[in-house]
Amino acid sequence: MSNIQTTSIETSQSTRTFRHVLNVIARDPLSLASAIILVVFILMAIFAKQVAPYPEEGAGRTNVDNTMLAPSSEHIFGTDRLGRDMLSRVIVGARSALIVPIGVVAFAVLLGAPLGAIAGYKGGWIDEIIMRITDLFLAFPSLLLAMAIVSALGRGLENAAIALVISWWPWYTRLVRGVTISLRRRYFVEAAQAIGVSDWVIILRHILPNTISPILVQATVDMGTVILAMGGLAFLGLGTQPPNPDWGLMVSEGRSFILDQWWIATFPGIAIFIVVLAFNLLGDTLRDIFDPRQYR
Repeated sequence: MSNIQTTSIETSQSTRTFRHVLNVIARDPLSLASAIILVVFILMAIFAKQVAPYPEEGAGRTNVDNTMLAPSSEHIFGTDRLGRDMLSRVIVGARSALIVPIGVVAFAVLLGAPLGAIAGYKGGWIDEIIMRITDLFLAFPSLLLAMAIVSALGRGLENAAIALVISWWPWYTRLVRGVTISLRRRYFVEAAQAIGVSDWVIILRHILPNTISPILVQATVDMGTVILAMGGLAFLGLGTQPPNPDWGLMVSEGRSFILDQWWIATFPGIAIFIVVLAFNLLGDTLRDIFDPRQYR
């Protein structure tokens, strides 16, 4: 009976917190605009083939009769050097620019958060081993480490995603460890220990659920950084490979024509700017919401 009541209380509290987040976002014009922009881009990435005016060209099919056409009513974003519609390329490229970074952050959280919880709760030599390995990864800049891993694994979108997961998980390990150290001294954890609840159950049922708020804030802010990192790897030729579309790759392809055919690099660059800015603004709002000094 007590477990059922505890679950009911936790569910009710989670519902209230979710409603509070939605209310704050709805009242803040910048946050609301950011959320709408992100929803639109994510839906555009999911239904790219149905939304793109020329889905075949967006996927990479060439059309040499329409090379380097300026923006017009027929091709709103113009065409590239192979005659492909740039609007379709931007829409289809949203999949690798958005869906893959979401997966990267999700896997980084799934790998780093449990390790941080174990290190913070157990302490001792377990904490030392996990944190020294974490410090080893954190000693290298994330993008530089990702470039080294991709160079070893081989170029491609999948290897770029794996490289970013490997270079990103330590940040969540350190974050969750700090939160866990403060949580393990709370009364509800001491009560669970007193009645003989195992350490693994305490970590899974009591520690990790209480780290969701800082993880959510950090993940939202990291999304913009991961999108830039994915675009940077594609720009350097280490990520998505032609003819597959990617915003960073399209910027790289258009840099040689930036003075005359400016639209080839400009529109993918604007898409990156808008999405990264939206994630950062939304992350700032979530940080304010979950900050105990500002939460009401």
